[in-house]
Amino acid sequence: MALGVSERAEERRHDAQEASFAPNTHRPWHAHSRAYLLAAVGFMGIFLFGYDTGLGGGVIALPSFAKDFNITGTKSQIAALQGNIVAILQGGAFFGALFGAPLEDRLGRKWSLMVGCWIFILGGILQTVTKTSLSLVYGGRFTAGFGVGLMSMVCPTYASEIAPKEIRGRITGMFQVVVVIGVAFSYWINYGVTFMNPARGAIQWRIPIGFQLVPVGIMVLLLPILKESPRWLATKHKDELALKNLAWIRKLPASDPAVQFEFAEIIAAIREEEAATKGASWREIGAKGNPIRFIIAFTIFTLQQWSGQNSISYYAPTIFQSIGLKGAKTGLLASGVYGIVKIVATAIFIVFGVDRFGRKKPLLTGIALMSLFLWIVGAIFKTHIPNPAATTVPPASIGMAVCIYLFVIPYCFSVGPLPWVICSEIFSNRTRHYGLMTAAATQWAWNFGVTKATPLMVIKMPNGGIFFFFAAINIISFTLALLFLPETSGTSLEAMDIIFGSVTKEEREAEIARRAGAIEKAFDDEEKGVTSHVEHHDDKV
Repeated sequence: MALGVSERAEERRHDAQEASFAPNTHRPWHAHSRAYLLAAVGFMGIFLFGYDTGLGGGVIALPSFAKDFNITGTKSQIAALQGNIVAILQGGAFFGALFGAPLEDRLGRKWSLMVGCWIFILGGILQTVTKTSLSLVYGGRFTAGFGVGLMSMVCPTYASEIAPKEIRGRITGMFQVVVVIGVAFSYWINYGVTFMNPARGAIQWRIPIGFQLVPVGIMVLLLPILKESPRWLATKHKDELALKNLAWIRKLPASDPAVQFEFAEIIAAIREEEAATKGASWREIGAKGNPIRFIIAFTIFTLQQWSGQNSISYYAPTIFQSIGLKGAKTGLLASGVYGIVKIVATAIFIVFGVDRFGRKKPLLTGIALMSLFLWIVGAIFKTHIPNPAATTVPPASIGMAVCIYLFVIPYCFSVGPLPWVICSEIFSNRTRHYGLMTAAATQWAWNFGVTKATPLMVIKMPNGGIFFFFAAINIISFTLALLFLPETSGTSLEAMDIIFGSVTKEEREAEIARRAGAIEKAFDDEEKGVTSHVEHHDDKV
């Protein structure tokens, strides 16, 4: 049965690639420099995603923070309070992601990012200026989370819509590279402030919290240079500006055949969707071939969040201390090294692998290796339980730390970047904002649950139990991806409709040919008009 599903999916993918008239140009990287630049500006908001992911777990490990906000009580009470502080950001991000879809449908991608920035700035200020009020910390993190959640669904939408299909995986995969850079920054800044004199008090925790205002401030200054997404403009029937922006991003004249065929494919897909649903974009969620895309988005992010990596990221100092690396400073140092490993591994895959090896094979390979390393960590933990009274780090704890570092390498070429890459490309032009809303909201909802659960899971699932749990989740992920996930690399965004059965290859080819002919005729008429005007002027002279 699985073979039959796989064969049908591959056949549809082949049809989809044939139906796209836009050629695979394989231009040099600098020919796409504008697409890279625009995506990089948009992805500055994702730096905040990563930075705040690692920020909470590190700051609450600082004695100055615990003292100023009176974080005391039993071990379980402190764990629950820490979970609240970290998880409230995820709660805000969930609602921000839901709000993002109608906002970007109305305002577009560019100005929705600007709204997200200013909401985040408000939240960052609230967190930085508070002195002893946990209520302000909660309010600030929720507000900042709202801004992050909004940007987390707008950024990949924008990046996928401006990217040429031959390098789309590389551009949309920048999402995860920027996330892990943000996480690493938070780890190392948290580690750096541990060397400050504790007598200086609140400045120790205010520095890592206040730093988040720097990248968002730079992003606000750079956003005005962004070109609006040609695909969003086309859905709003601003075809002339859409073609102009597409040509500018591709660094080609609007009359170039590659630009004209790509634009014709965009218009053909959008007009087909409008005709099928009488112009009401929300109806398209349930249209033929669309529900399965939303199921994929929900499932892939549910399983991503329960893969085990996020628990290690959020509470890396706590996790490393639980396996025998003692002291807040030691735990933060181990977390900082962990962050560097993630940056290097993710960047190598995104630059050299994602468009070469596709989506499905790296995902399956990575999930299998992640599960293997988690089983090993759990087994070592079970047989060599760390001694809290030990004055040195035992070899078993070093072995577990090494396996955790090894665990994150396959994560960086599978469950980390690929869910964002896949979800940014599988949806149609008129449902992409709803699709990325579903993906981001699912991610943040489970993010909230995992963040709340992890401190208690460390306590309630001792002797390696937490690692066994996540290893089993990854086996489920492998099975579902193997059976039901289609390969989507090398296919235009519009041709995804063929992969998911919304239209046939023949129907799409006919519509593209009709649209391309109309565009070519318009250019010919324009040139003839100019020529006639010049000839008429010459006759007068």
